[in-house]
Amino acid sequence: IVLVSDKDRHVLAFGCNPENSTTQDPLLVRFSSQANPSDWSAQATNTAGDLTIGSGSEIVSAIETKQQILVFTDVSLHAMQFLGPPFTFGINVVSEITIASALAAINVEDTVYWMGRNEFYAYAGTVQRLPCTVRDYVFNDINSSQLAKITAGSNTAFGEIWWFYPSAGSQENDSYVVFNYMENVWSYG
Repeated sequence: IVLVSDKDRHVLAFGCNPENSTTQDPLLVRFSSQANPSDWSAQATNTAGDLTIGSGSEIVSAIETKQQILVFTDVSLHAMQFLGPPFTFGINVVSEITIASALAAINVEDTVYWMGRNEFYAYAGTVQRLPCTVRDYVFNDINSSQLAKITAGSNTAFGEIWWFYPSAGSQENDSYVVFNYMENVWSYG
């Protein structure tokens, strides 16, 4: 996963090789020097560097909010914030939760919504489990061997978060679940 931190202008790579290594570290986050996407060598004269996530076996997803970057591992959620030199970024554990896939989270109006392996969640400073009236139907009908295909989207004109997923009898996304965050209403199809 690669993204650009809009606030502080760093390029970040998630689950990458340590500097001067050919071995991938699935929990390593590296970042380029500020406003210089070609300088990845950590030195006292720049802000390039790296940090390692402390829990899980791999980074699954990362998504930027106005104040931080949320990093999902297979077992936890972490908040990464720009601190400035000399440490550049700091990271802390937010919660022990799951995310269904790399694309199962979306940021809408600075609230991140995501589908976990058996629950729906939102984060706007704290993690909240979303009460879901169709939870049993969705998670009993999902093809658990195809979770990597789950994708989130939004229709902000109607206040909706959509998740597309493969039903139990399908190898591809053929079903959806919708959360209307303005009216707290769920639907599926």
